[in-house]
Amino acid sequence: MHHRLKPFRRGLVAAAAAAALTAGLTSCGGDDTAGTGGSGGPAGPAEVTVGALSNGAAEQTELNVPVVESLRAKLPAAVRERGELVIGVGALPAGFPPLAYVGTDQKTLTGAEPDLGRLVAATLGLKPVVKNSTWENLFVGIDSGRVDVAFTNVTVTEERKKKYEFASYRQDNLAFEVLKDSTWNFGGDHRNLAGRTVAVSRGTNQEKILLEWQAKLRSEGKDIDVKYFPDVNSTYLALAGRKIDIVFAPNPSSAYHITQTAKSGTPTRNAGQVSGAGETLQGLIAATAKKDSGLAEPVAATIDHLIGNGQYAKVLAAWNLSGEAVKTSEVNPPGLPLTNS
Repeated sequence: MHHRLKPFRRGLVAAAAAAALTAGLTSCGGDDTAGTGGSGGPAGPAEVTVGALSNGAAEQTELNVPVVESLRAKLPAAVRERGELVIGVGALPAGFPPLAYVGTDQKTLTGAEPDLGRLVAATLGLKPVVKNSTWENLFVGIDSGRVDVAFTNVTVTEERKKKYEFASYRQDNLAFEVLKDSTWNFGGDHRNLAGRTVAVSRGTNQEKILLEWQAKLRSEGKDIDVKYFPDVNSTYLALAGRKIDIVFAPNPSSAYHITQTAKSGTPTRNAGQVSGAGETLQGLIAATAKKDSGLAEPVAATIDHLIGNGQYAKVLAAWNLSGEAVKTSEVNPPGLPLTNS
């Protein structure tokens, strides 16, 4: 999600537009709120429905979420007294399933990102106010103070640390998607791609990684047949028609597509993952707040609490994203270096 190489959303925008159409959803710019907490006082225990209005993309899961006062006490006073957590999501115009898109009621934002944001807010005794915008306007909202924290597939980078603070909550992974009857697996070694036909989106971080691997293989007398298609639908038609072997794409978009093909005549599966930061660094997705806002630490502590009580795992499992789970939330972890951000 930056200029050309997009290691932050890594081509999800183009893939999501078609996926959202497939799901029969449209996007809107309205905000949505949930919870019973008023200004100044904590909300009582909340019921958070994970996967609500997901059009079958998630396994709907009901969670009872008590307020944790020790975590609430860590919040900046202004946020605690306001009684709301303004959660930014950059999903306009089309959304990007399964992370964030407009649900079947045609107005409420659903997806793994707003679900986790709402769960964090409820644990802190705050009413979640979800604001959906374009990717660019999301950061304008954080900079201006209109948004407290973004839950929207933001990758931690050293460049971004100059303006923002982070609390990590998911691995930033790319996936190799193949037909379910394929015997090929990545196996953690790019040399296993030799002789395969792989589709990738232009101008994305996954293309950069794939072309680096191709150069290494060519130096050894081997090659990858890299294919490009104008949109995600034509890419998956090529996979279904066995014109390509592999689709190399962001893991969340692959996870969503796998759920959508499960009952079709050409089901697909995940054949392996690799960090979106490449082979030398595990990329991380993080809740993003304005630098020195004082929000990263309480949000990280809350995510750690949710990891400990199992509710974090339930959110990821509901959205078929368990493979991106982190063991702990890190505040301002190592990010993509300046040379790659």
